[in-house]
Amino acid sequence: MTNLSLPTAEPDALTGDAQHPNDVFGRLFRACEHLPAVRCAVVHPCDADSLGGAVAAALRGLIEPVLVGPQAKIRAVAKEGGWDLSPWRIVDTEHSHEAADVAVALARSGEVQALMKGSLHTDELMAAVVASTTGLRTARRISHVFVMDVPAYPRMLLVTDAAVNIAPTIRDKVDIVQNAIDLAHVLGVPEPKVAILAAVEMVNPEMQATIDAAMLCKMADRGQITGGLVDGPLAFDNAVSVEAARTKHIESKVAGLADILVVPNIEAGNMVAKQLQYLAGADSAGIVLGTRVPIVLTSRADSVRMRLASTAVLKLVAHARAQAAAAALAE
Repeated sequence: MTNLSLPTAEPDALTGDAQHPNDVFGRLFRACEHLPAVRCAVVHPCDADSLGGAVAAALRGLIEPVLVGPQAKIRAVAKEGGWDLSPWRIVDTEHSHEAADVAVALARSGEVQALMKGSLHTDELMAAVVASTTGLRTARRISHVFVMDVPAYPRMLLVTDAAVNIAPTIRDKVDIVQNAIDLAHVLGVPEPKVAILAAVEMVNPEMQATIDAAMLCKMADRGQITGGLVDGPLAFDNAVSVEAARTKHIESKVAGLADILVVPNIEAGNMVAKQLQYLAGADSAGIVLGTRVPIVLTSRADSVRMRLASTAVLKLVAHARAQAAAAALAE
């Protein structure tokens, strides 16, 4: 992917946040300012949160929404919220299942360059996305990455996969790692440090996570994973604390300095991400990768700022892919 480096963090009355000295979200927003809006299918935006988030992202210049769902419901929600939908296209469907299928078809045909989940279940949308003949699969395993701004951590932190892959195999993890590395490049980290997490930092034949970590590291050594520094197994403390790594005499270019945390399974990932949010005060954005177009899976618990940040990541990824495709055609 083409690198769209984030600008240096600067104070910003609109996007800055004194609680987040890294200003990750502010930097994301500023990186998007001079890029055209991405045409994005918003799937079944039939409640105030999902439609309002799409409208806010459109007014911010992040997306040009194509609203896919029951038109009467969408217009009723817009009327209740006081939003004028006249600038944007509405594709009428009977129900959420059809909305998911139609939105995926729009992406396959190139009419939209991204998808955003509305007020339907994630499983319903992803079922349309992963369909073997009509979906948005690529040669890569589909995976999710949280982009996190943790006040106590001195850099942007990516956590994967905490939302899509339940119990990934080693083959799945290769793609999960590569997807996260590629995203880090887009977000301005040229050689991300990737920590493969486990409960311990030593390889233990009785702990599958440590075996997977060792295999991933060797695969990176052999060029089967590229673009980042991969090390593991590392326990969480050794991955994010230089002092903890030093105390345990771990010699590593990744330990204590991780840009990417790769979790062993969805339970671990869910716990890590939510603990960072609710106990460490982290802001988080999220993106689904490994598909033909980037996808944002919004949550009812997401703040407006988090929804906008996820859309900013979507915009950067979509433009990076377009640049890469144009460069490939020019060769």
